[in-house]
Amino acid sequence: GRTQFKVVIKALSPKEVPRIYTPRPLDRNDGTFLMRYRMYGSVRKGLKIEILYGDQHVAQSPYILKGPVYHEYCDCPEEDPEIWQNVMSCPSQEPQITKDFISFPTVDLQRMLKEIPTKFSQTRGAIVHYTILNNHIYRRSLGKYTDFKMFSDEMFLSLARKVRLPDVEFYLNVGDWPVEYRKANDTPGPIPVISWCGSVDSRDIVLPTYDVTHSTLETLRGVTNDLLSIQGNTGPFWENKTERALFRGRDSREERLHLVKLSKENPELLDAGITGYFFFREKEKELGKVQLMGFFDFFKYKYQVNVDGTVAAYRFPYLLLGDSLVLKQDSQYYEHFYTGLKPWKHYVPVKRNLEDLLEKIKWAKENDEEARKIAKEGQLMARELLQPHRLYCYYYKVLQKYAKRQASKPEIRDGMELVPQPDDRDSVCSCHRKKPLREDL
Repeated sequence: GRTQFKVVIKALSPKEVPRIYTPRPLDRNDGTFLMRYRMYGSVRKGLKIEILYGDQHVAQSPYILKGPVYHEYCDCPEEDPEIWQNVMSCPSQEPQITKDFISFPTVDLQRMLKEIPTKFSQTRGAIVHYTILNNHIYRRSLGKYTDFKMFSDEMFLSLARKVRLPDVEFYLNVGDWPVEYRKANDTPGPIPVISWCGSVDSRDIVLPTYDVTHSTLETLRGVTNDLLSIQGNTGPFWENKTERALFRGRDSREERLHLVKLSKENPELLDAGITGYFFFREKEKELGKVQLMGFFDFFKYKYQVNVDGTVAAYRFPYLLLGDSLVLKQDSQYYEHFYTGLKPWKHYVPVKRNLEDLLEKIKWAKENDEEARKIAKEGQLMARELLQPHRLYCYYYKVLQKYAKRQASKPEIRDGMELVPQPDDRDSVCSCHRKKPLREDL
């Protein structure tokens, strides 16, 4: 309607005046609204959040957040991880983490120190060696393709500002592909390399991708589409969406080229286009190149085709959060949250070679109500699994489980450098958490 929700956020204490950016609430088009804010200063006493419709409080407003409440760059970790996990409502179990650690009852750091630099960094060139000690982050890069360490750095630093991390030493693969393919009964057996993407035949321990974690950290800083803004920009209502399937993307897999051919032959069912050629440049003349499309405009279409890139297509979580039906290519690759999803409940599966894609689009058109229900179930599950706090919990649980299995103590190795916390002079940060006694440290 014409009346807008009004959100007022202020410090409980009149003596504290933090800067808080509060955009308009996002309308998720299903009767729910998403209210976001970003703090540029901390408060000791707490926050009062009022949500008004006209001059009436709604949705259990006002909310009181007891202090202290810290802004993103305030380095003030909770010393007791149990308290932090309770406050964050972390789930007690993450099925993918449990599965990933089955192959690693113990973590042999000494073997890793000997093996990983020669076995993986020389061939892959995208391995970063991390040690977290006394809640400080240290690292050294192994190989020349490690630029994406900026994403892992920012997440580990952000986590360390919020909770005291276990002392832990590990190797993170910042390349696209998983790297450890040995089985548990091989001699020698696999070693625990941490990656952003897993596959059915690899043994890598999987973390949430750099893409979803960066988008979470950058929320309301206007740098990327983030997991929250998508939810308020899901296009027209279902019945008003274009009844075709959409795909846009680079030429990072041959099946994507096949999609374009299918689209040219069946324009009434599928609108697919390649936005940039890198792997198959010789095909550009034949298949053509299309303009980049704003991501929110994807959701003008009722059906979204999700096809792997070099590995799992990292747009999948964003597509699920929209209000369209996702047609997902069968894949050997997975992200950390896939275990929570079921085909035909949260998305419609499509064969690896896409031979049944047109048939699945026709099915969706002929079974509109069922297609809509699957789209909604997928959206609700993605909202649950991809909330910002769930990503933080996931990172913490991987580090915690790994640390408990270390057979020797982590150390700061030769060549490692301290990754400093950002110097955020724009935001006042006074840490009021209860510090442990010196003998407890």
